[in-house]
Amino acid sequence: MKHILYLFILFPALLFSQIKEVQQDTTDYEYIIVKGDSTATSSIDLEEVMLLNKLKFNTLADRKRYLIIKRKTIKVYPYAKLAAERLETMQERMDGIERKSLKKKYARRVQKYIEEEFSEELKKLTRTEGQILVKLIHRQTGKTAFDLIKELRSGWRAFWFNSTASLFDISLKREFDPENEKEDFLIEDVLQRNFQNGILEKQEPAVSFDFYALSDKWLSSKNNP
Repeated sequence: MKHILYLFILFPALLFSQIKEVQQDTTDYEYIIVKGDSTATSSIDLEEVMLLNKLKFNTLADRKRYLIIKRKTIKVYPYAKLAAERLETMQERMDGIERKSLKKKYARRVQKYIEEEFSEELKKLTRTEGQILVKLIHRQTGKTAFDLIKELRSGWRAFWFNSTASLFDISLKREFDPENEKEDFLIEDVLQRNFQNGILEKQEPAVSFDFYALSDKWLSSKNNP
């Protein structure tokens, strides 16, 4: 449906000049020199921008639902992003540690750091915020919160159990599934829009899906939010 659009933005402070290379095989090549860079190039890499459909709501209740999801997603996404970053760092460092005793010591240190960093904040989340967080953990890591606990018991068990203790009725096995769950698509829509406007810092998902195909599916007149 949509294609990736590349925006060519020329800033006044950025000066470009064009020069012609010495003739080679009767073909002229035009190069661009960017101020502050001594290397000539024949093209400029531009940031990829995603075109998003305009949201339309059939009822006031649908609009309210989306706004609630938006508020909660923006609130908990930074925690999921941070968890993914901490997990990646921990795994990389533990891979370089051979002794099991040192691995456990390092994992306990990471656990303590994470708990001190934002455990208290997580305990203040509502049930729905906690469930969205669990879904986003899967989006960012490719693993459910349950699997993370199971695999990394020494380092993350206390963190997750303590953080979810007050969040009753939450399934730690929930996956992020925007292809089959409309709410998950709406969460992804919120993320994409807030990546573009700079409210949230983009982090690529660890699970794969086609957002444009999902937009066609969920934003059709039949499935419109």
